Amino acid sequence: MNSDQTRDRIVAAAARLFYDEGIRAASVDAIAEKAGVTKKTLYYHFRSKDELIAAYLESRDQPTLSLYARWFEETPGSAADKVRGLFAEFARATNTMKWKGCGFLRTAAELASTPGHPALKVGAAHKKRFEAWLAEALARDGAANAQAVARSIVVLLDGAASVMLVHRDPAYVEAAGAVAASLIAPASVKAA
Repeated sequence: MNSDQTRDRIVAAAARLFYDEGIRAASVDAIAEKAGVTKKTLYYHFRSKDELIAAYLESRDQPTLSLYARWFEETPGSAADKVRGLFAEFARATNTMKWKGCGFLRTAAELASTPGHPALKVGAAHKKRFEAWLAEALARDGAANAQAVARSIVVLLDGAASVMLVHRDPAYVEAAGAVAASLIAPASVKAA
């Protein structure tokens, strides 16, 4: 096994444990054991647990963005319909006891007392990339003021993720989706 494969295996093991147990609860020893490597090998690839936490979030960035993009693009209709569809798919995906919340938000909550943590920077960059992608997708589908609308939708989506953890009721996510979709209708009317 080459060095990249070993690193990937460590990140995958960390991702499972961080998501299942939380980043503070998952020990470096447990991560090394789950990855099938020694602690020395883990520290060869990552100077610290903090660096590993950041790598975990980096590993979730593109798969998460791709999933949302797929949900958006596969929904037929207007930009408003696509946003409603994105929330509907999110409601379906989160309506399981296996779902433990957004990894980016959970990590931010666990690291709230360490504002300079590298994982917080990775999480913030991910959220900004998501917002930029959404603004571009909305503009491409004819929505005016797409940047402002995208920012509001991000707030609604993150809020829906939080409320879903509390209530475990997809109706909250669908309600947020209806509000998000309603933001697009006025924005779609472009000034002459």
